[in-house]
Amino acid sequence: MKWVISALLGVMVSVTAVTAAETFRVAAYNLENYLDQPTATRHFTKADDAKAKIRETIKAINPDVLALEEMGTTNALLELRDSLKADGCDFPYWEHIQSFDDSIHVAVLSKLPFTARRPHTNENFLLDGKRLEVKRGFSEVDIAVNKDFNFTLIGAHLKSKLTAPETDEAAQRLAEAKVLRRIVDDRLAADPQARIIVLGDFNDTHNAASTKAVIGQGKNRLVDTRPAERNGDTLPNPNPRYEPRNANWTHYYGVEDSYARIDYILLSPAMKKYWVPEETYIPVIPNWGIGSDHRPVVAGFRAE
Repeated sequence: MKWVISALLGVMVSVTAVTAAETFRVAAYNLENYLDQPTATRHFTKADDAKAKIRETIKAINPDVLALEEMGTTNALLELRDSLKADGCDFPYWEHIQSFDDSIHVAVLSKLPFTARRPHTNENFLLDGKRLEVKRGFSEVDIAVNKDFNFTLIGAHLKSKLTAPETDEAAQRLAEAKVLRRIVDDRLAADPQARIIVLGDFNDTHNAASTKAVIGQGKNRLVDTRPAERNGDTLPNPNPRYEPRNANWTHYYGVEDSYARIDYILLSPAMKKYWVPEETYIPVIPNWGIGSDHRPVVAGFRAE
């Protein structure tokens, strides 16, 4: 009974805080191997200075809900959560997805309560006659912002561009993207007005086949929020066919010495109605690369 009362009080506190602020923030952040112990394929743990930079970044954006990629074990997630709480940034609610990858996982930290959890830990697909798994699975949680407003958050980390021994990496990423899109379509078939946010590291650019597969087509096409730096670049592209030339890269790829946008926050048509574009951005943090090879993406929403 005491646990139930505490949980209910936690819900009341979170709801009141968001209602007073009128808006809430959702973010995605690939932490680049946030491991507390070496694994068979990843041999280093996260350094203390990298952890400190990640905490600095998370505190700077102060999200209400944070989707994470490349998280280590549950213990690693709880260490980050406890460290953030000690720094004054408390996330009472969390989710950790254990799928087929034995090293890195997707996870969620939230100041807002979960009303349902649907972890996708056993997703698979047929490719070139082989049955393959979605390595990191997908997180899926329903979140209550206040008594009248809730939404579904689906977190993803699609196949990287590293060569895969079993098949072509782009084909594998596309197949994973199609599984993710099927999950979205199932939700929208059940409720065309479902408020859904799909976010995370898609490991390819916006015009790639895998990214396009997640976004979809027609009336259920997802909206790309396209966060960018708040550096004063606000003018449209001189070529109207393209997006503005503002700085929206999210990942540094050392092999090519290149920067690209591969992290996304996508919205269902119903969720778009509550999106606040001016509260959607990529934070500019000095020495951001100490923490990760990715920068987080942030989107703001109004709970009405």
